[in-house]
Amino acid sequence: MKFSKEQRIFEIGGVKVGGQPGELPTVLIGSIFHKGHKIVKDRKQGIFDRRRAKSLILAQKEFSLKTGNPRMLDVVGENSEALKKYIQFVSELDDCPILINGPNFNVRISSMKFAFEIGLEERVIYNSINYTFSEREAEALKDLGVKAALIQAFNPRNPRPKGMVSIIKELLKAAMDAGVDRALLLTPILDVPSIGLGAEGLWMIKNEVGLPTGTVPLGVIGKWKRSTEFGEVSKKMFWAGALALSQAMGADFIIYGSVAKARYVFPLCAMVDAVIAYNARMSGLKPLTRNHPLYKIL
Repeated sequence: MKFSKEQRIFEIGGVKVGGQPGELPTVLIGSIFHKGHKIVKDRKQGIFDRRRAKSLILAQKEFSLKTGNPRMLDVVGENSEALKKYIQFVSELDDCPILINGPNFNVRISSMKFAFEIGLEERVIYNSINYTFSEREAEALKDLGVKAALIQAFNPRNPRPKGMVSIIKELLKAAMDAGVDRALLLTPILDVPSIGLGAEGLWMIKNEVGLPTGTVPLGVIGKWKRSTEFGEVSKKMFWAGALALSQAMGADFIIYGSVAKARYVFPLCAMVDAVIAYNARMSGLKPLTRNHPLYKIL
């Protein structure tokens, strides 16, 4: 598969993302300190199990190095006080890019400003711009000089793939006017049946816009009550199906949920990436890096 639209590649914090299928491996993004993450002891003050957090972060790094799939961390905080503590901790353990994720733009902007102050301006990604994007938020991004941001394709007026494309075009223009020049586009998935809509949406967006696009297919499986009806490992088999479908439709990155899933997600996605790259190579499209699952695991 090759997209008719020229596909751009962005580099953020040393990680390249985007391009045609087979050129670059899928960037895998684990979340940490999110709602329900048991390592957090006090969400308001940002108190957490530092030993366990370190273990999870370094495990993702280990599997990333083994497979060739680049990594990022989605760092989630309830307020700016907590989020700043998390950012400081994560940035000292791993040099990967960090998505700064807060419940409102005031929390995100305050935390982004802190990240800039400690020298992380090339490694952080604003998470996220969505349908609630306002002039105040745009002005704050522009004043701070934010260059990299995640843009969500959720369209409350039309949640189907065509609606995803239309709202992405609107938000992308607004983000560029605010100074963002490296946008990662994310298609939403609201329930298990809509995994297919998210996958089709990312294909359509890449084909029309040509920017790095990904999706988030695993969280809904964790909320699916019937996911364990087929045995103890059935949930992981459903993860595999959702991940492979997303990659086959051209996902440049995947937010896979809790970073604790890294030991399952990285090997699986590496195998799919290797197969996609081999097929692309047979069509004359070579991987752009030797640090690719095609060479690392096959």
